[in-house]
Amino acid sequence: MRDPVTLLPHRSTHVIAPDGVSLAVQEWGTALGRPVLFLHGYSQSGLCWRRQVESDALAHLRLVTFDLRGHGASAKPLEPAHYQEGSRWAGDIAALIDQLELERPVVVGWSYGGRVICDYLRHHGDAALGGLVFVDAVVATERALFGTCNNLMRLMGSEDLATNIAATRAFLRKCFEIPLDAESFEITLAANMMTPPQVRASMGGRPADYAPELAALTRPVLAVHGRKDQVILPAMSDRIAEHARRAEHVVFETCGHAPFLEAPEAFNALLAGFIEAAAHSPK
Repeated sequence: MRDPVTLLPHRSTHVIAPDGVSLAVQEWGTALGRPVLFLHGYSQSGLCWRRQVESDALAHLRLVTFDLRGHGASAKPLEPAHYQEGSRWAGDIAALIDQLELERPVVVGWSYGGRVICDYLRHHGDAALGGLVFVDAVVATERALFGTCNNLMRLMGSEDLATNIAATRAFLRKCFEIPLDAESFEITLAANMMTPPQVRASMGGRPADYAPELAALTRPVLAVHGRKDQVILPAMSDRIAEHARRAEHVVFETCGHAPFLEAPEAFNALLAGFIEAAAHSPK
């Protein structure tokens, strides 16, 4: 693996959401390749996709990562409304597709990123998309679909710094059944700590069930889950496979919440194959 500190995008820019929030964007791979838009999870950043953007298996694609509103290098308004209204998250994705001129991108959403994709589907449908990949993703908020990390995530919204750091570190440890190397864990922890506690707190408590949006999908769908996920249980991706009629369902038996980091070579090969197949599927 290349040094993540020296792994630089070939283009960095900002996209302005409909409500004025500035989103930090990074592009990798081949500028004229099929576009892939990656959405990270709660309290993370676009850096979480480093094993994808450095992959030879995906280098022929136009790989777009960005930091969700309130995260990473994106703007961080602190008013709760910026995070509690699905229309705002949907507007972010629509703005990225429009302003970056992404033609039928495959969207890849990890964890909370799955919620953001579903918010987009609720407001815009899937006509502008080439395919959808849900990775240990949230598509419903029933308590029975979640693991043992909810209390830690609440503590990550604490404004007491010591409590916040301890909870964030413990949460990240639970994310990975196959531990990250020390440097990658440090980078992940540092990126997490860029998300203000007010933002983290505002992202919780937003009930939703996206079954109607999943059932209405017409584009190809890939649902991926780590069997040993302690954050979001595999039953969540079972829900995707149940409702999305064109869904392929793949379980990584030895992985936790982040198969794309825990088993990157296998994940990247799976993703590359899905993108190729989606490009030739009926419109």
